[in-house]
Amino acid sequence: MSDLRLATLGPLLIADAPAKAAATLALDAALPVDAAAVIDEPAGIPGRPQRPRLVAHTTLKPPPLNTAAGVAALVHAIAHIELNAIDLALDICWRFPGMPEAFYRDWLRIAQEEATHFTLLRDHLLTLGFDYGDFDAHNALWDMAERTKHDLLARIALVPRTLEARGLDASPGVRAKLVGAGDRQAGAILDLILRDEIGHVAAGNRWYRFLCEQRGLDPVATYADLARRHQAPRLRAPFNLEARRAAGFDEAELAALASQR
Repeated sequence: MSDLRLATLGPLLIADAPAKAAATLALDAALPVDAAAVIDEPAGIPGRPQRPRLVAHTTLKPPPLNTAAGVAALVHAIAHIELNAIDLALDICWRFPGMPEAFYRDWLRIAQEEATHFTLLRDHLLTLGFDYGDFDAHNALWDMAERTKHDLLARIALVPRTLEARGLDASPGVRAKLVGAGDRQAGAILDLILRDEIGHVAAGNRWYRFLCEQRGLDPVATYADLARRHQAPRLRAPFNLEARRAAGFDEAELAALASQR
């Protein structure tokens, strides 16, 4: 494969989750980038394993956290998010032409970091006596990818800057639950994930502002419009303001966030 954007389709189409992560990590980050190429969408995006069973998020009922299965179910839920995050980062690389080369290299790096996260979590699940696919999961992250597949500005606004940024907010509480249940290893993995996810959201902020400036749009007003049009989830407190500031949200954006309470 001689082009980075085309190369990302390989792992994106793989159904087996560990193989998808491994193939993503094996991608050559030094491949040249044909930023202008318009690539036809192949069938089968994204490749998905037969398990886990995907259900509405409102129907998910994990076991109690004071049980081994409950701890594993929470680790599994995070692993599922990371698997989706691999696909989301790969998808943005091939799907949207016309951006600077640095854009595509940013999202390949992010895809590879997400693949590392998934692998760490899946390996940890195995030590708990479970595997990825053993618990039901939901498809909300990829549903947003489908809703924004024709608009790069919306994709960046509502995936890294909304759904992934919610992960920054949730991470301290989830970590506390896992450590409180005795799973310190999962807590250490979440520390690494939070560090990397700040960088992923920062990339989203950087390229969102790039596009807003390019199109002559106000970032705060545009975000509110995109969130309404694409039915983004309403963000609720508590917010991890320290992590959000580190990820590049400015004070006007944080004030708009606070007004949603």
